[in-house]
Amino acid sequence: MGFNCGIVGLPNVGKSTLFNALTATAAAQAANYPFCTIEPNVGRVAVPDPRLGALAAIGRSQKIVPTSLEFVDIAGLVRGASRGEGLGNQFLANIREVDAVIHVLRCFADDDVTHVEGSVDPVRDADTVETELMLADMDSLEKRLVPLAKKARNNDRDALQQVAVMEPLLEALRAGRPARTAIAAGQEEAVRRLQLMTAKPVLYVCNVEEAAAATGNAWSARVAAKAEAEGAAMVVVSAAIEAEVSQLPEADRAEFLEGLGLSDSGLDRVIAAGYRLLGLSTYFTVGPKETRAWTITAGTRAPQAAAVIHNDFERGFIACETISTEDYLACKGEAGAKEVGRMRVEGRDYVVRDGDVLLFRFNV
Repeated sequence: MGFNCGIVGLPNVGKSTLFNALTATAAAQAANYPFCTIEPNVGRVAVPDPRLGALAAIGRSQKIVPTSLEFVDIAGLVRGASRGEGLGNQFLANIREVDAVIHVLRCFADDDVTHVEGSVDPVRDADTVETELMLADMDSLEKRLVPLAKKARNNDRDALQQVAVMEPLLEALRAGRPARTAIAAGQEEAVRRLQLMTAKPVLYVCNVEEAAAATGNAWSARVAAKAEAEGAAMVVVSAAIEAEVSQLPEADRAEFLEGLGLSDSGLDRVIAAGYRLLGLSTYFTVGPKETRAWTITAGTRAPQAAAVIHNDFERGFIACETISTEDYLACKGEAGAKEVGRMRVEGRDYVVRDGDVLLFRFNV
């Protein structure tokens, strides 16, 4: 089960620098001119989770396998992208394919780095990109609604259902609001199939100068106010610092960050925020060979969670032995949890909780 976040923004805001740091590679060329990324770059990164090491220590596992997220670095959009300006629709198509949008905003001044709008204003930049995405979504819905409306007039059942989903979204877009503000309860999956860019959840990443990495600055404060008003998420990072951290040996990173007044990596916060943005949850399997984290969407039932490991686990599902991470650690493992009654046997209706340590019983 793969989940991905698209990294978007205007040119020269630090998207590719952030991507390079996230993936600890130089796969995306970071250069001081627009459109230096001409194909989307894709990288998978481990989701940091301190629970893994603690579980592995008690389980005496030979190795640890974290869960991961996929990040897609998409070329810089510009005003007019919905009409094909810059690299236009080529990259709008890339955004349609991701599950969530990480919107990188420039919150630093640097005369040596060109800004396509001529000045630093992250809220304006966010609105510019959002407007282009809304215009493209509006055009897409209008084109699809024409043939559907004809079928709906003839009482075509499927067409009537699709029109009922699409019309409120189009109304919101025409009013200057992103599609995600008009998704009715129970229609999430139907909207997801439409691949509307503004229906996707958004995380604003404020790229600040090194001195503001720990506290943010006046520009990031404006973005924070915008995010709060929208119910969106926001993280402050210094992409330049993160790029440097990613090149350090693991053992030296904590000391380097501490020297800058940072308790953790900005990238760790971006990854964790992206994980939450997608509505994801983690469960664990622990054994002598490995302790592994598995990604599921929040609200997944036990048989479907088992299918993430192997489809046969869902097909032959009988039950799952369940221990919370807290109980597993407090009881020093599975045997201790069983002794004090902290291990439960759950059936196919059980909704897996974040942090569950699971052992599936199945028969194929």
